[in-house]
Amino acid sequence: MDKKIKNKNIVVTGGKGFLGSYILEELNKNDCKNVFVPGEEDYDLTQIDAVKKMYKDADPDIVIHLAAKVGGIGANREKPGEFFYDNAIMGLQLIEEARKRGIEKFVILGTICCYPKFTPVPFLEKDIWNGYPEETNAPYGLAKKMLLVQSESYRAQYGFNSIFLMPVNLYGPRDNFDPNISHVIPALIKKCFDAIESKEDEIVVWGTGEPTREFLYAEDAARGIIMATKSYNKSDPVNLGAGFEISIRELVSLIVKLTGFKGKVKWDKTKPDGQPRRRLDTARAYKEFGFKAQFSFEEGLKKTIEWYKKFTRR
Repeated sequence: MDKKIKNKNIVVTGGKGFLGSYILEELNKNDCKNVFVPGEEDYDLTQIDAVKKMYKDADPDIVIHLAAKVGGIGANREKPGEFFYDNAIMGLQLIEEARKRGIEKFVILGTICCYPKFTPVPFLEKDIWNGYPEETNAPYGLAKKMLLVQSESYRAQYGFNSIFLMPVNLYGPRDNFDPNISHVIPALIKKCFDAIESKEDEIVVWGTGEPTREFLYAEDAARGIIMATKSYNKSDPVNLGAGFEISIRELVSLIVKLTGFKGKVKWDKTKPDGQPRRRLDTARAYKEFGFKAQFSFEEGLKKTIEWYKKFTRR
């Protein structure tokens, strides 16, 4: 299987980001030497001329499209128009130009936010169209969902080989800990260490703590994406997850324990909870390309916290 991609020219959009760093490591493990990472400073992928220039410069056989405008509930609520437009236009243009160039394979990173707000648990790929996404991140989720439509319709009309993967919430070392745009795990880790450092006896957490989430360690996610890149060739969407569920209240308790914060947790119930429950059915990924998460959640959290302490709390 490795021979199928190791001699290919591969573009990784978003390769300088959090997940991208793990994808590059995974490609290196697979002996891939011809990997091109378009930097945002040189290629604004929301602009069609930049997309065309990037393809001309890189001449790829395979595209792994990770680049996205992402953030937590607060960022999604503040800039819904940007989250919709930037994510939609990047994907639409990249896929269309890839089709025109006859690129061999296009790997699309979708999102768990594609699913309806009240999807039955565990989430099955067939339920993706059975309702509207959770309101706080619907523009982002719908923008990504349109790329699934594009993938399926381009395969039907043009025979274009694209795949659509839906990873659950990712976490791990090198995550984004900026409180303005970070997701729940890095936000909570930073909040706890900030409180310890400033000797505060309380942290405030959004919502009620009742919703549940599933988390996938970034190294596992990268391994799954490259496994799919090598051997999955259908447009049917595929969940990538670890197959477990933890409430936000339990998550906060675990992070408080692992960071050593001794104070109280105050729940700000005026703030939104987001989607009520999230847990994926991961059977399709295992059946189609043998993917199964390897890292336990607590092990992954410990590694993430250790990295944060070592590289950011100096």
